[in-house]
Amino acid sequence: MKIGYARTSTTEQQAGFDAQMRDLAAAGCERVFKEQVSAMGHRAELEAALDFIREGDTLLVTRLDRLARSTRHLLEIADRVKRKGAALNVLNLGIDSSTATGQLLFTVIGAIAEFERGLLLERQREGIAAAKVAGRYKGRAPTARRLSDQVHELAAAGVEKATIAKRLGISRASVYRCPGAVAV
Repeated sequence: MKIGYARTSTTEQQAGFDAQMRDLAAAGCERVFKEQVSAMGHRAELEAALDFIREGDTLLVTRLDRLARSTRHLLEIADRVKRKGAALNVLNLGIDSSTATGQLLFTVIGAIAEFERGLLLERQREGIAAAKVAGRYKGRAPTARRLSDQVHELAAAGVEKATIAKRLGISRASVYRCPGAVAV
């Protein structure tokens, strides 16, 4: 049985999510586990997929970065899949862990992906530091502070905090953090 796993970090990445679902369906996946959560946190659907696979099954992902963020994590997942007698397949790379060559490529490409991610984060930190020194980087303005006038207006009109949050597209906690909004 072919089992798919699709993931995006946020719900705003719908086009990428839809593309993964399309590719997994085209690859013949009979069941797809999907979630829209960061790879750094707990991924319940990945765990469910790893629990679900059986001997002879193949777990398919569209890209390596949808599955794991580090070489160690990738190898742990690949080992879990192997211990169950299943295979792991990355569609865009054409890598199948059921072969010795596939296992080698998994390890090498996983290490390269982790290295690339580390370089990207390093460049990002350097860019932010340089922008701060030049006075160009201020960070994101807090949403609640930026909308505080509207929050006060609505609170003064007797609108409930949850309704204010919904209307302004901010969290209820942001409404409460808005200076003086609770007292109004």
